[in-house]
Amino acid sequence: MTLRTRPLLSADQAMLWDLLHIALWDPPPAPPRPREVLELPEVRIYADDWGGAGDVGVAGELPDAVGPVGACWMRVIPNGQGLAFVDERTPQLGIALFPRFQRQGHGGPLMMAALAAAKDAGYRQAALTVHRENPAISLYQRCGFRKAGMRKTFHLMLAKL
Repeated sequence: MTLRTRPLLSADQAMLWDLLHIALWDPPPAPPRPREVLELPEVRIYADDWGGAGDVGVAGELPDAVGPVGACWMRVIPNGQGLAFVDERTPQLGIALFPRFQRQGHGGPLMMAALAAAKDAGYRQAALTVHRENPAISLYQRCGFRKAGMRKTFHLMLAKL
C-alpha cells in the first residue's frame, strides 16, 4: 500500500506524545521506558505545544488504516537544548511508527516527506541522534543522514537539505 503524507498539525498533539514515547528507543532486551519520561523537561522539548512557528512534520496514512501509521517531525530547540542540538537554525528530528506498522517500508517515505517539508520551510539541514545499536541507522543513512559525532551513546547525524 502506498503511504500518503499530510502535515502534522497541532490537532495531532496526543498522537505526537504517543509517537515520541515510541521514539525513545533502547536496545533490547530493555523494555519501553515508562510513560512518565514524557514529563521530563529534556524530553518534552521535542513535542510540547506542537504546531508553533518553525515546527515541521508529516503524518503518514495508509488507505485502509484507521488513523496515522506514524509521523516524522522536527523543530529548532534553542539555547543548546536537545541531544541533537547543532545550532539555532538546525531542527532536531524525531520519527516513529506505531508498532503494527514498523518494518514495512514506511519509515523512508515518511522521513523523505518530512525532509522535503523542512527544505520548503527554509531549513538547510536537519539533525537527529540515534542509539549506536539502533538498526534504524541504515534507514537514516539511506535518507541522506551522515554520522557527525557522538553524544553519550548516540550517534549525532546530519542531513543537508
